[in-house]
Amino acid sequence: MEQPQREIRATYGAATVTVFQAYSPELGLPAARQGRFPAAWKRDRMTWIKPSFLWMMYRCGWATKPGQETVLAVEITRDGFEWALRNACLSSYVRGLHPDLSSWQRELKRSPARVQWDPERDLRSQPLPYRSLQLGLSGEAVQRYADEWLVSISDVTPLAREIHALVTSGDLDAASGLLPKETPYPAQGELLAHLHG
Repeated sequence: MEQPQREIRATYGAATVTVFQAYSPELGLPAARQGRFPAAWKRDRMTWIKPSFLWMMYRCGWATKPGQETVLAVEITRDGFEWALRNACLSSYVRGLHPDLSSWQRELKRSPARVQWDPERDLRSQPLPYRSLQLGLSGEAVQRYADEWLVSISDVTPLAREIHALVTSGDLDAASGLLPKETPYPAQGELLAHLHG
């Protein structure tokens, strides 16, 4: 079966969904220990969450990029995740989806969340022919994320390093076997209709 061009693939259960973020150890380690973001975590900035583990690995260089050495698996409520999707705007203008450029700009300014669809990545960080969701949270969405939606935070840096070591040694089957199990997230209709640019 052909892979849909834009589809949310994630690890999720009946009530929660897991997203990934990477931070410096100074932020990431206390967050994982305490199960919440520390006071030093900036609520006034946009924070990007990624349901795709491999896209996060591409972005943080398998936990090697400066300021991204600690990879967190953040479990949040599905209700919160879906609120963010319903209240999101695409991060770039799409002719035909938006009435015109200025209406998209107004919507972007108003929206507490924004969506980018970036090429999904394989174990070697090569782009795949379908796209993965990146969800940016700002303003009200950041507050809700930290204070209402958050269920747990886990440090998955050791897992990232173990998988990367297997990839580096050429054992892609073993590496693949350790990946978080991500399946298509049931986000249909009104949840994604405005985000399929």
